[in-house]
Amino acid sequence: MGHIVKTPAGTYRANWRDATGRQKAKTFRTKREASAFLAETEASVSRGSYVDPSAGRTKFSAYADRWLLSRSVEATTLAAWSSRLRARLLPYWGGWQLGKIDHLAVQEWVTQLGKQVAPATVASCFSLFSSILGSAVRSRLIAFNPCEGVRLPAQRKRAGGVQTISQSEVTDRLLPAVPEWHRALVAAAAGAGLRWGECLGLRWGCVDLTSSTLVVERVVIEVDGHLFDKPYPKSAKSRRSVPLAPFLEQTLQRHRELVAHSPDDRVFTNYEGGSMLRSNFRRQIWRPSLVRAGLLGQVAEVAPSRFRATWSDRDGAQWSAEFPTEREASACVATKAAGGLRFHDLRHCYATWLVSSGVPVNIVQAVMGHEQASTTLNRYTHTPADFHESVRKVFGGFADDPLTTKDDPQSEGASTEKGNGP
Repeated sequence: MGHIVKTPAGTYRANWRDATGRQKAKTFRTKREASAFLAETEASVSRGSYVDPSAGRTKFSAYADRWLLSRSVEATTLAAWSSRLRARLLPYWGGWQLGKIDHLAVQEWVTQLGKQVAPATVASCFSLFSSILGSAVRSRLIAFNPCEGVRLPAQRKRAGGVQTISQSEVTDRLLPAVPEWHRALVAAAAGAGLRWGECLGLRWGCVDLTSSTLVVERVVIEVDGHLFDKPYPKSAKSRRSVPLAPFLEQTLQRHRELVAHSPDDRVFTNYEGGSMLRSNFRRQIWRPSLVRAGLLGQVAEVAPSRFRATWSDRDGAQWSAEFPTEREASACVATKAAGGLRFHDLRHCYATWLVSSGVPVNIVQAVMGHEQASTTLNRYTHTPADFHESVRKVFGGFADDPLTTKDDPQSEGASTEKGNGP
């Protein structure tokens, strides 16, 4: 049973025992304050929601380190969390005591962060911060999560976020522009909807060119610039069999003549036979190929041995420069141009082509390896560029102008009822 004693200094000390039976005390200026605190404390101990007033003195940085070490997640997830902590959370919150973090302080941080980075980045950082503080609540270090009710910047889809191109643009423009060694890799994303890690994890033993199918059963993950084999894909549904698009099957046939192709050999490698870092592929192969295909910026010959590179920056401003070789001009555009088709956008293209051609959503979901059909529809299908023609075809069997048909009572020569009425 708690009790209150008056101190020699004229203040009042509330004494109580916590959930473990240890004696605790806190001093107040008046007896009324001490009595109110003691009543609330004893009630919280009885309810099992007691929080030690001194527990909130723990620094956020110390608790975040403990929280991160206690997580049992994929290496890629752990690396992403560690990066956000280092870059966005610890520089701001590291020195704060958990008990001093209130709702208004969190809202101010979110608003300030929203002026520096994209809304999606704000949301991911806030989600991590809220998870850590939620764990602190469950650990009885703080009474409530100050992230509750915080308003985040609206996430609006910007034009050009996800780009799709037609099948003919892939086969006639993009694939011919990709170096032969890497052409089948790009075809696998466009002709089977494979993710980057699924492409790197594909072995020849999982490719059956006789039945025109491939099986996704392992992936390669990249953590801090290092590549690791993972013997299972992203989710249970991601382990799947995928039919090969004809252009992918033909490209794989030619690719097999270039590389080693025993069952355990990787289908897609760098020129030395090892796995590729995504950043290297994007910089050295992907972006220059987009330029050559006419899908990013523009390179034009303006005079003998003079090539003009033209590109747009993130603000939409156009820039140009001249170079002595086409290769230098293309490299400039690939480096400086903003936006452009992403490798993962080919997976979006694949799903969009299937849905637009009438393939049932449950089948598209299966070949894409999605757990939910809503993911297929909401994230991976987009309006094709030729949707106007698709809409017109729906009405192609009807008369162009129904008001000029022979049954129109207002048309020339049509019979009318007797009388002078309208």
